[in-house]
Amino acid sequence: MTYIKSKIRHPKQPKNSIGYVKADYEGALSTLCAGCGHDSISAAIIEACYEMSIEPHRLAKVSGIGCSSKTPTYFLGNSHGFNSVHGRMPSITTGANMANRDLIYLGVSGDGDTASIGLGQFCHVIRRNLNMTYIVMNNGCYGLTKGQDSATADFGSVNKSGTENPFPAIDLAGLALELGATFVARSFSGDKTQLIPLIKAAMSHRGFAFLDVISPCVTFNNNMGSTKSYEYVRDHIPATAAHEFVPQEEEILISYPGGSNTSVRLHDGSSIQLHKLNANWNPIDRNTAVNRLQQAKINGEILTGLLFVDKDSRDLHEVINSVDQPLNSLRKELLCPGTSALNKINDGLR
Repeated sequence: MTYIKSKIRHPKQPKNSIGYVKADYEGALSTLCAGCGHDSISAAIIEACYEMSIEPHRLAKVSGIGCSSKTPTYFLGNSHGFNSVHGRMPSITTGANMANRDLIYLGVSGDGDTASIGLGQFCHVIRRNLNMTYIVMNNGCYGLTKGQDSATADFGSVNKSGTENPFPAIDLAGLALELGATFVARSFSGDKTQLIPLIKAAMSHRGFAFLDVISPCVTFNNNMGSTKSYEYVRDHIPATAAHEFVPQEEEILISYPGGSNTSVRLHDGSSIQLHKLNANWNPIDRNTAVNRLQQAKINGEILTGLLFVDKDSRDLHEVINSVDQPLNSLRKELLCPGTSALNKINDGLR
């Protein structure tokens, strides 16, 4: 049995605007369980990057430990990659971003990697508004260690062994909103129509973009009684909106009907178009998002869609006023201007 994909491709397969075919965004053959929701998320990332015409070498994918953190092997094989220590993906990404702000940073994590051992790091990367997309593949269990409940398992849910969870869940989307995240969304691995445009919007956002994706574990958490099984999620997932991501191009003129629609303009000039199901929904109102999440919990629902976006987000480089040039490209003469410059600074402090 081989885990190497064939490199034979149809000579007339379609290309994106920069001349890449979809195969250029793929990775190694997945070794996850057949039917794992994580593979669907990987496929959505591939599709999103292909449609956005991202050059693979301009993207850095970073992960921690867990089933979800294995997935960067399965997409964007020609991109930069770093598989970090358990729960420490945010600090690794922060260091890389500080050194080279010109790359696109995509962090992939799991509910254990983020909501347990990495919870502190998750909080601080939100607080600093690091310019990255942070995707949690959330299955409510530890798949690598035979399916124990994770910190995102809902209270009263039943795992494969028949044990009922006695603890309340950590709601990562709600926590992200509370901590001031500037882009918060939730989706379902089996809903690519919603997931792909949300990934594209997250990757276009300037600042920290958090995407919580419910991703059922087919081996250990897809049983009756689980609130993160395929059947349960499909029966309990009201969406905030139907989504379409529309990159803004000079050659394309698009008109959208008014009324219940809300257009959110992102800093790179692209837009995410929200076709609201609720006439009172406002994706730029943090309080509305928090209250709607709480109401969904009361109703036993899993709310999906774009929950909140800050149109005026300032990322970490803007906050600390770092130079525009990537730090890893600064030459010695700029970093060490000499004794005279140091004396001038010291004289100004006397």
